[in-house]
Amino acid sequence: MDSRRTVGRGSLAGVRRQVAQALAGVPLFSGLSKRQLRRLADAGREVSMKEGWRIVGEGEPGDDLFVILEGEARVVARSGRTLARLLPGDFFGEISLLDGGVRTATVVAETPISLLRIDRAGLARIVKEDPGVGLRMLEELARRLRRMERPLAG
Repeated sequence: MDSRRTVGRGSLAGVRRQVAQALAGVPLFSGLSKRQLRRLADAGREVSMKEGWRIVGEGEPGDDLFVILEGEARVVARSGRTLARLLPGDFFGEISLLDGGVRTATVVAETPISLLRIDRAGLARIVKEDPGVGLRMLEELARRLRRMERPLAG
């Protein structure tokens, strides 16, 4: 029996709901409504990769976020040391999604993997159609910034 967790398997409506739940776990999207999360899930596309494939590389340009639907990945340092293991529901790439800048880490598929990929263009389209999405994302970023500043002010 396969011990890996999965996200997003079942009926189409069930898949959309599960992917939206996975997106709700991304701090950047935590303030979005269920409807907004479903729209964001719909803007993404599923991609699959084989074990050992590099998904993103540190220092490479990027403009998308990935949410693991099935399989496992690892975050790797330049030295080749594993920094973190990622499982279904985990995500990476949120910084590049926002600013279109270079990747801050390398992520490699540890097993065959299925991911939801959301790119900047898809996010921009949603924000243009529903400015509330952008506002809620900005509010979450401001909350995170405040939490980071508190220890500095002490």
